[in-house]
Amino acid sequence: MFHLLTIPAVKKKLTWKTIWIIALPIQWLLVLWASRNPDWVERYYSNGLYQWVSKALRILLGWIPFSVGDVVYLTLIFLALRYLVLRFKEIRKKPLNFLGNMVMIISIVYFIFHINWGLNYHRLSIDWRFGIGREYTKEQLVQLTHHLIQQSNAYQFKITQDTTKRVEIPYDKTEIYEKTIAGYEVFQKKYPDFAYPYPSLKTSLISLPLTYMGYGGYLNPFSNEAQVNGKIPLFRLPTISGHEVGHQVGYSAEDATNLIGFLVSAENPDPYFKYAAYNHALAYCLSDLNRKDKALFETMFKKVNFGVRANYQELRDFWDGYENPLEPVFKSIFNAFLKVNKQEEGIQSYNSVVGLLVNYHERYDF
Repeated sequence: MFHLLTIPAVKKKLTWKTIWIIALPIQWLLVLWASRNPDWVERYYSNGLYQWVSKALRILLGWIPFSVGDVVYLTLIFLALRYLVLRFKEIRKKPLNFLGNMVMIISIVYFIFHINWGLNYHRLSIDWRFGIGREYTKEQLVQLTHHLIQQSNAYQFKITQDTTKRVEIPYDKTEIYEKTIAGYEVFQKKYPDFAYPYPSLKTSLISLPLTYMGYGGYLNPFSNEAQVNGKIPLFRLPTISGHEVGHQVGYSAEDATNLIGFLVSAENPDPYFKYAAYNHALAYCLSDLNRKDKALFETMFKKVNFGVRANYQELRDFWDGYENPLEPVFKSIFNAFLKVNKQEEGIQSYNSVVGLLVNYHERYDF
């Protein structure tokens, strides 16, 4: 007599780990779609969902005097190293399980990054926002450089009453941040979509590592805190803080936030901020002119007050003091990150602000 054996179907529970692993390629495809539809990103994300997410995070964390995002980063690094040390044997025995965990973590981070801020890389560009171009001639560059030399010299002399003295900002970092926020209040009267309620602008707890990596600051995409490298000479901080807040209000591209940092500082009523703006913009233009026509650069540079040059030397001495063999590695990593996120010029996009400055000046003057 034969007995019929019933074998129950094996039901495998769908775990969160599996869901996140499956979600990673789906997320990638959605981001790829977004990158090809900047109008949609501009309307529904940058001017929609992101505004709510950004404000919520700034309300939640902006009042805390230290960088919560930096604390989280440092904690996660410690926990990751601890996990690798304590579970090393287990990882060697079950490498596929470890790989699955890594893919799950990457998927979660990828999701949070793009929801919290990263999709702004795929919005319409800043030149579309201001109705300007990017192309420029050498003659236009020379005209703008001459204008910036005049403005830098004028504010340097107004502040110091001596063409040979470098400008020393009399404010501490907290006061600079407060004046940056006040500058955005002025700027939003001209451009309402640059309103900056519930500020979250702080000195980074990892300023020393940032200095060795060669960065003036960064926007934490997970906590939406604008981080400034507190070790950089103070005369440079107004434009850096304006730059990082530019990221916060929704612009990811570095050339865009360089332009925003300049405009917010140049339109600030404080003369030290105006000097910082023109000094920084002049540095970009002189550098670009030096690449295009070295002889012309040398002629133009002779017109720069010795006090303005002294500030450039101060900044050069600062960075030289932290030069190290790993800095190019960090820059290469960031360069690759920018290119992945639709910044074709990579780290050179910082310098492409010159085209934006030339065209903005041609249309609106400053």
